[in-house]
Amino acid sequence: MFIPTHYKETDVEEIQEFINKNSFGTIVTTEQGKPIATHIPFMLRKIDGDYYLTGHVAYANPQWKTLEANNDNVLVMFQGPHAYVSSGWYKEEDVPTWNYQSVHIYGKADILNEEALRNDLILLLEKYEKHRENPILWENLSSRTLKQIRGIVGFKIKINEVQAAYKLSQNRTKEDYQNIIEKLYEEEDLNARKVADVMKNH
Repeated sequence: MFIPTHYKETDVEEIQEFINKNSFGTIVTTEQGKPIATHIPFMLRKIDGDYYLTGHVAYANPQWKTLEANNDNVLVMFQGPHAYVSSGWYKEEDVPTWNYQSVHIYGKADILNEEALRNDLILLLEKYEKHRENPILWENLSSRTLKQIRGIVGFKIKINEVQAAYKLSQNRTKEDYQNIIEKLYEEEDLNARKVADVMKNH
């Protein structure tokens, strides 16, 4: 991913938080030279001292086979809020642009065995269910539901490279920056307001 210097994010804790908050990512592999992709939720985990992304796909999804055959350089992309920025919001004339947050992860993939997949699904349910009034946790699932684990393939990706781009008008003057935030809050688009929140707190 091309990242101009002033948009490059290198804070490890910030990137980890971003992935945890925007965990619905896109995994990209190749099959006979053709890129293929699947959109799925991921979890960022520390296993034996190394950082991994874990996830699963349907057994009927042929992409999991590429994780076995071409597993050395898998790409996972995470996208945050994004919004159009009008050049009319600048003090001086310039071109319009688009503000966004994006993280690309490269790593080596391995297929999870049944026990490792079960443990990963337990953690996934805890992440998204534990805070709910009537949480649907692993121990609450019927044997009939649990049998559906046979229909999925789990995997983990050992993280080898991280690329993070936070394009948030860092190249603008303080006056322009503040005005962009205010104008984004005025937009009807929810994404624009989320970008304004990020810019305000960044």
